[in-house]
Formats: sequence, structure tokens, C-alpha cells
Amino acid sequence: MSENERSPQRPSSAESPQSKPSLETPATERVSRPINEESPLLSASDEDEEEGPLMEDPASLDDDPHKYSHEQESKGLWYMVLLTISIGGLQLAWAVEISNGTPYLLSLGMSKSLMALVWIAGPLSGALVQPYVGMLSDNCRSKWGKRVPFMAVGAAATIISLLALAWVREIVGGLLGLFGADRESNGVGTTIIIVAVLFVYLLDFAINTVQAGIRAFILDCCPSHQQETANAMASRITGMGSIVGYVAGYLDLPKYVWFFGNTQFKVLSVIACVALGSTVALSIGTVHERDASLEEPPAKGKSGLVAFFKQVFHSIRRLPPQTRKVCEVQFFAWIGFFPQLFYSSSYVGDIYVQPYLEANPNMTPVEIDHLYAKATRVGTFALLIYAIVSLSTNMLLPFIVAPSYDQPRLSSRASQKSYSTRTSRILDKLVIPWLTLRRAWLLAHCVFAACMFSTLLVRSTGGATAIIGIVGIPWALTLWAPFAIISAEVSKRDALRRSRGNSIKESEEDQAGIILGIHNMSVASPQIVATIGSSIIFKFLQKPRGVPGDRSISIVLAAGGLSTLVAAFLTSRIRDEVEIPAESVLEEGAGGDREERDRMIVQSGSFGGLDY
Repeated sequence: MSENERSPQRPSSAESPQSKPSLETPATERVSRPINEESPLLSASDEDEEEGPLMEDPASLDDDPHKYSHEQESKGLWYMVLLTISIGGLQLAWAVEISNGTPYLLSLGMSKSLMALVWIAGPLSGALVQPYVGMLSDNCRSKWGKRVPFMAVGAAATIISLLALAWVREIVGGLLGLFGADRESNGVGTTIIIVAVLFVYLLDFAINTVQAGIRAFILDCCPSHQQETANAMASRITGMGSIVGYVAGYLDLPKYVWFFGNTQFKVLSVIACVALGSTVALSIGTVHERDASLEEPPAKGKSGLVAFFKQVFHSIRRLPPQTRKVCEVQFFAWIGFFPQLFYSSSYVGDIYVQPYLEANPNMTPVEIDHLYAKATRVGTFALLIYAIVSLSTNMLLPFIVAPSYDQPRLSSRASQKSYSTRTSRILDKLVIPWLTLRRAWLLAHCVFAACMFSTLLVRSTGGATAIIGIVGIPWALTLWAPFAIISAEVSKRDALRRSRGNSIKESEEDQAGIILGIHNMSVASPQIVATIGSSIIFKFLQKPRGVPGDRSISIVLAAGGLSTLVAAFLTSRIRDEVEIPAESVLEEGAGGDREERDRMIVQSGSFGGLDY
């Protein structure tokens, strides 16, 4: 870098890049500390790490003035829908597993304590598979993009494993029947349970593969100033997928679509597979990633397991500051959320069956199966209310939450231009200035904890349904807030890196895939803690199926509420803005073309589609 480029003075008019695009930070914010040029996405934390110089003068950026402008061009409503619709199909598959997975495994003869250990498959796969898939996709150089191959393969594996789990009785019984085994024998029943557990693990590994691809796909294909809006849209579509799944779970589907299967779980599995396959195909068929084959090839030796763990540990130490705080919150929050997700329908169902079991303690096994089948539908109805509340919250909150993570702080003239319409002014009046996304997330943790404590007191089906419904509010924030905060920080850093051109070597651990994978580790690892704790509680407090008086699930849910209070405290430490070192230096060199800069970034906002 020349002496002239190092000078803090404004460049002369002959060399002033007036047409250069800029990032979203106003010119008044100056660079306050150096950044590591080798790692623009992760904050340096090691004292022995050599810090790079201040960011180059804008004149040293790419000569194409429209390159960054094109990448940051605001996207429309339908683009956002097509970008995020695949996560709705994925959520439908999740809804089937969450609402009917526990009753289905219990119907195979599995105990509650063993079932709790089976569900550890999800946390394990989330803690290991998502970061690994994230690293592999970061290093992928396919002409279809970095994320599309993993979305496609993960979706196919999910479909196969879910259908195999639904027909596990027929598969195992038919194979063993070829060797003369009696399908009703204890040995065949035990084998069915073992194979079902295997399919549960395969299913969770496959789901985490496609989920890792979808989340990184959304981040990569959305401009940095619309990350909060994109994640709000993803949260809404997730809510829609949940509603479809829970409505289907509440209906007596074999009565209407018997050709999909003779049990509820079979029909639900077929519906979920069709939805997942079609939505993933729609997303990757209409939204195209950057051609990854044009990027520099990844460094050799970066795809092995040893390299993976080294990269993960290195990246954890160098996480961006906001992302690190979000991960801390997620660890404690998900100790509470995991039991609620998997045991809510069983909690409501157990309350439903108690009066019948007390009135007729000598039910036959067939009568007990019919009673619990009805209880499962009642529990699924509670989850339907929960999903409707969650979707409604996702639709309404963006109108009242003050934008923070995707709304650039503009000059007054730009702000006036962006809110010049009557609709914009009306929407602006709905915003509660003090209610930032971070504060809404904090309040959501408190609401969740209160609901979990209430499960110890409520013993009516209506009251239990109301509790689960209210939990839809904090669940909506959980689907939105952490991803919006992380995506805003990572996307801005990634935009900064790309705006500086290829002169700076891209650090492998700095990319979106591995960072989102580490975030998922903070979500998955506490689920292991919750699973083990739940298994211990069930071991000592559960009663056999069909015996009245079992309140073990309520105790598990209340224990999760305690951990959520810790998450609420940690949320209070998160900042309400994402600040990227050195990003505002671009503004200094683009001061002569303020209107062009404002045109690029003024289309932000958090109204989730109505302001496009």
C-alpha cells in the first residue's frame, strides 16, 4: 500500500471514487481499531496474532463500481419466499417427528427412559453433522453453488430414512419372517425397536444435513441489509410448515387418505416427504447461488476429521462478538426448549388420559392403545395452537419491533426518502422504539420460563393447551432473533471481505457454513444435557403406560424453565446493533455520491414483505 493510500486525508477529486458503492454505516463512524486482513469474518482473539493494517482506501477496491451494488440490491417479496420456502418443507418433517415421534416409539414398546436416550440422536447430529456439513459446503466448488448439493442430498436421505422409520414393523417383520421368525415374538419386537432407533439416528443426521445447507443458502443469497427480514420470512414459513404438520397430525388421516398408509405416522411421513422434496426443489430451482467453481480452490487437507475438529476449535475461539454472545444464550435456552418440543404433545396427552385411567384401571391393551391414540391427537391439537400463535407472532412482531440488525443508520435526508409514502409512515408509527429485537427475545425467555413452571400446577386439558399455545410466542422469537443477529454480523463481514477483492486470502474458518455450524453446536450440545437429565427424571418418576398419576413430564418441563432464566440474563448482555470494524471507511471515499449510496441501502426495514 502506498503512502498516499495510507493517508487519512480525503483523496483528491481526480482520484476520489465518487461512484464507489459503500457499506451501510454512515460516514461519521470512523475506523477505531485495526482488523486482521487474513480473517475479516472472525474477530482476532489471540494476543500473538499479527493484526493487519487499517482497511485500504476505497480507491484500492475493485474498479467495478456496480459489483457491490449488485450484490447488495434489495430483494423483493417473492424472492424472499422462494429463498426460504425449503425451510417450511423441512419444518413439516420436523413437525411429524416432534408431534408423533414420541407416541410412535412408545407404541413400538419402548420405555420413556430409553426413548429419552433415543432422542439424543438429534443433539448429537446437530453438534457434529451441521458444523461438518458447514465446513464441507464452505469448501465445495460445485458449479451449482456451495449449498445446493448438500440440500439435495440431505433432502433425499431424509425422505428415505423417514419412510423406512414409518414402515419399520413391515420391513423388519418381513425380513425376519423369511427365516421363519414369529412377528409377535419378543425377539422380533426387540429387533424392531433396535432398527427403529437406527432409523431415528439416520433421520436426524439427514435432517441436520439439509438444515445446514438451507440456513447457509439463505445467508449467502440474501443481501446483508436484509438478513433480519429474510430470517423473519424464514420464521414465518417455518410456522406455516408447523401448522400444516399439526393440522395433519390432528386429523384421522388413515380415514381420508388410506392409500398413503394404514397408520397416522405412515400417512404423515408420506406427506412430509412430498413437502420436503417439492420445496427444496423449488428453492434451488428458482434461486441461484454464485458459481462456486469460479472461486479459488480450498486449501488441501481441510476436509478430514482431524482438520475439522482443529478448525472448529480455532473458529470457536475467534467467533465474532455478537455471535459468541448469542451462542451463550442458546446453550441455556435450549436446555429448556428441547424437552418442550419433544414432550409437549405427550404432556397434554397424559393429562387427557388421567380421568379415563382412574375411572377404568383395568383397560385391555387394545383399549389403552385407542385411548393413547386419541390423546396423541389431542396433544397434536395443542401443538397446532402453538404453531398458530407462533406464526401470528412472526407476522405481527416485525411491525412493532424497532429494526436494529438490518436497518442501516442513514442520514436524515435518506430516512425521509425511505419513509415518504403514507403506508410507510403508518407502519413507522406502529414501531415501539424501546422494543428492539434483543429485548423482545429477552422477554420471550421470561414468558417461556413462566409457562414451564405452570405445568406443575395445571391439570386440565384446556389449561395445558393454553400453556403450550402461549409458548408459541417465545418460540417465534427463537426462530427469528438469534439467526437475525448472527446473519447480520456474518453477512456484513462477508460483504466487507468481498468488497475488498481477491487480494486478501479468504480464511476457511471465517465462512458462513462453519459459523452457523458452531451456532448449531450451541443449540445441540445443551440438548444432550437436557436429554440425559430427562432420562434420569423419567427413570425415577415415570409410571408404566396405562397407570394413572404420572407427572414426570411436568417436572422435566419445569426444570427446563430454570435454565431459560439464565438465558434471559445472558440476553441482556447482547448489544442492539451489529458494528463491523472498518466498514465505515468506505463512506469517507464515497461522500460525493450520497444519493447513489442511499439508493443502495435505503430499501432495508423489517416489515417482512410489506415494504418491498
